[in-house]
Amino acid sequence: MQGSKKLVNTVLSCADDALAGIVACNPTLQLLQGHRVALRSDLENVEGKVALISGGGSGHEPAHAGYIGRGMLTGVVAGPVFTSPAVGSILAAIRAVRQAGAVGTLLIVKNYTGDRLNFGLALEQARAEGAAVEMVIIGDDAAFTTEMKAGRRGLCGTVLIHKVAGALAEEGAGLNEIVRKVAAVAGAMRTLGVSLSPCSVPGSRPTFQLAEDELELGLGIHGEAGVRRMKITTADKIVKIMLDHMTNPSNASHLLLRPGASVVLVVNNLGGLSYLELSVVAGSAVACLERRGIHIARALVGSFMTALEMAGVSLTILLVDDELLNLLDSDTTAIAWSQPAKVPVSGQRRERVAPKECPEEEERFPAGDQAFPKMKLVLGTVCNTLLSLQDKLNALDRAAGDGDCGSTHARAARAIQEWLDARPLPSDPSRLLSALAKLLLDKMGGSSGALYGLFLTAAAKPLKIDNDLAAWSIAMDAGIEAMMRYGGAAPGDRTMLDSLCAAAEELRALKNPRANLLHVLDKAVQRAEAAAESTKDMKAAAGRASYISSARLVEPDPGAVAAAAILRAVLEGLKAKPV
Repeated sequence: MQGSKKLVNTVLSCADDALAGIVACNPTLQLLQGHRVALRSDLENVEGKVALISGGGSGHEPAHAGYIGRGMLTGVVAGPVFTSPAVGSILAAIRAVRQAGAVGTLLIVKNYTGDRLNFGLALEQARAEGAAVEMVIIGDDAAFTTEMKAGRRGLCGTVLIHKVAGALAEEGAGLNEIVRKVAAVAGAMRTLGVSLSPCSVPGSRPTFQLAEDELELGLGIHGEAGVRRMKITTADKIVKIMLDHMTNPSNASHLLLRPGASVVLVVNNLGGLSYLELSVVAGSAVACLERRGIHIARALVGSFMTALEMAGVSLTILLVDDELLNLLDSDTTAIAWSQPAKVPVSGQRRERVAPKECPEEEERFPAGDQAFPKMKLVLGTVCNTLLSLQDKLNALDRAAGDGDCGSTHARAARAIQEWLDARPLPSDPSRLLSALAKLLLDKMGGSSGALYGLFLTAAAKPLKIDNDLAAWSIAMDAGIEAMMRYGGAAPGDRTMLDSLCAAAEELRALKNPRANLLHVLDKAVQRAEAAAESTKDMKAAAGRASYISSARLVEPDPGAVAAAAILRAVLEGLKAKPV
């Protein structure tokens, strides 16, 4: 069924297996026998201090077990996926930390009915046994514009509460003091989420449906739908909508955020968002807040409290002062805490001035090229050829790579055209090839840009010594050798080298003083084109195509076709009469 594929052993055991896996990889954690509970392995160090226990349903990893450690949580109690933990297990965790010598226990609970009930029942039973236990309920959700009887939901901001409470407990603060300070912090914090897709509990269908062009604003962390459905737009606009919603005074759940305020920003991956997208959103959030005059004291970006594979992000904003920042900056051994830099985000220089080009670079490119009057015509012909082949090369590449070979070569052609229009050609072939190498490395991109850059850089060296026809043959060989050395391919591997090496064999005839350039080049082009065509019968041994079954490779290699086409264009450019 759609959305139900999961890498688990069984649906029923996945929560137990996940917690056991975290513990297995982290010697600082231990399981409590007979319960879905994880605790600090150095529990004896809690003696004389307040213990902190949190938890909830599984599926929010790295919450909650990832936040166990000195300076954060003492233990967590996990329920099945998106389901509150058992009262008996919560009580067992309280008993374990009390037995270890904790002077009190604080339960940190997200505001969901099941969690409130089960943690509350365990609290009452523990108190009946004489334990000093308190509970704080965290509701940082800013989604609902009117007051809800159930209150605001607990979201990613709960992780900041874990950190603040853990720092206070490590300092030796008493139970009541921690409760008081944590409650104040919770009131100065709001979170809002947005998602491009739902999630699915193992064994079940997705929790809601979204069209391809839609996103959900204000959703929770259990797969429940949000408060508003919108059309997809840019990350900048989505972030602005989120921050506007979170700070709008007409929203009963809003955070009062005035210019000059100092905040901690948390950009949280809800599970399935790529880190590329997460970084885009983070940059948008920083820029949007700073435009409003907000000082970002710290920024945390990563996966802190997820909803399985939901492709979404939440933003948490916490108003801070120096005292609160010190608590957030304090050390912890919790494996999932990101340890942000202990310096403000705002007010920092985010760019360094690039070194200026060597002054002699300009002198190496004087105007005029009387020795090679057709060079501009040749390059123009190459560019036109590559632009005309864009669709064909892309089609060939779709079977063997990512389908962008034609686009990459067209990008190079346009860059060369702009370069030809902007400045005179360099005065000699060596400098011309060096300049082209730099241009393609900067503008072409991909492995093709690197390979052409290598080829041209290496080919330029022999032409510094001489630029007769023999030197061009030596330059061709030097370029090919560099491509083979760094690219790892060889003739017969179904790459552009098949075309280039075939042409190079013919071009060695240029070492004969009586060689005719056009005649030799014509034969070289024919050999290159035949070699390119023959690649359809080769098994790829290099490049992305090498990962694809040879049974699926029935067309010539696009790189080999492109290289042969470039050589054909050079020949046509040399034959053409200048306009």
